[in-house]
Amino acid sequence: MSTQHVEDRGLLRFLTCGSVDDGKSTLIGRLLFDTKAILADTLTAIEKTSSKRGMTAVDLSLLTDGLQAEREQGITIDVAYRYFSTGTRKYIIADAPGHEQYTRNMVTAASTANVAIILIDARKGVLTQTRRHSYLTKLVGIPHVVVAVNKMDLVDYDQATYDRIVGEYKAFADQIGLTDVRFIPLSALNGDMIVDRGERLGWYDGPTLIDILEAAPAAHTEKAESFRFPVQYVCRPQASDDPALHDYRGFMGRVEAGEIKVGDTVTVLPNGLTTRVKDIQLYGQSLPKAIHEQSVTLLLEDEIDISRGDMIVAAGEAPTQSKQVEALVCWLSETPLSPARTYWLRHTTREVKAKVASIAHRVDINTLANDSASTLAMNDIARLSLKLAQPVFADSYSESRATGAFILIDESTNNTVGAGMIV
Repeated sequence: MSTQHVEDRGLLRFLTCGSVDDGKSTLIGRLLFDTKAILADTLTAIEKTSSKRGMTAVDLSLLTDGLQAEREQGITIDVAYRYFSTGTRKYIIADAPGHEQYTRNMVTAASTANVAIILIDARKGVLTQTRRHSYLTKLVGIPHVVVAVNKMDLVDYDQATYDRIVGEYKAFADQIGLTDVRFIPLSALNGDMIVDRGERLGWYDGPTLIDILEAAPAAHTEKAESFRFPVQYVCRPQASDDPALHDYRGFMGRVEAGEIKVGDTVTVLPNGLTTRVKDIQLYGQSLPKAIHEQSVTLLLEDEIDISRGDMIVAAGEAPTQSKQVEALVCWLSETPLSPARTYWLRHTTREVKAKVASIAHRVDINTLANDSASTLAMNDIARLSLKLAQPVFADSYSESRATGAFILIDESTNNTVGAGMIV
């Protein structure tokens, strides 16, 4: 009996966002329910909760609204992550909050996503929050956008309503520079066009939502990437009783972009010395190569002084080394940014002291206007120039999210106060 090979399309991280009560949590619940990703005891629990509330149908939004405060208000106020698999692909869903005051949560959720599902209530059309989340999606570099016109059941599955919303959104997408946008009508409550097509959207001949997600490219697969390996830890056992480990010197870390093979020539930053990869190890086993998002240990042919915070890159493909960076920063802290203060900037595994040299402008995410600013409050997004005590080895965020992003840390409290994207 022959077994049919099932293609693994790789892990897909995607984000759901939209205005309050657009049905994000219900959509995710429906995805989990229709893909049989809910455990029996979980389903029983939400059935009981739904019954207590006097609901005739199961409230699938309970699968994502994990905080009691959220349940009481019927809204999502924090990022909820859920995982499921279809047999051909694994998924991580980030359910972002809809309110403006939770912009920082939205940016956090979007930072690793490769697809954004922007929900629009068919009764309300394109709202300010729709535009805000679309702009943030563009800002954090999510390459693929799916506009899901939800609650079609409440407008009698009217095609004219759907077409009007699509036309309005397309005009806005052109304005902010969103290029890869797909549209789909659906009803998360009834399950139309989520996994099953249903019978009430016969005029729509496009793919279902799960079909779109199944075909979406995974991260790191759409363009050639330069090899980036920030060193996290230098492994030197120096075991006197084991001659094989006496001179062992391995550099542990995560391949943030690209791939590396045994024998490849690499450059070590910041010293700029060049050598070759002698071995690639994972759990003590040798590998012929390592690819993006894989945590491995690299052994090099030559003895080179390397420490945490250094970066190993492919020879001839070094990123820019700079002691000043231009970046878009989302301020996360309740304490306003102070240009007079010194912050720690953590970029990959490297930490350097940083000061704000200038604030070019603050972005009004409702109007998309650039306003002058001398400080930043929580949830503000602004373009900054930062002066650094030591150089970082950075790509632009558009080229590489991992090496184009950083966080700012308050040196007195050790709290993360800002998230930045290098331009």
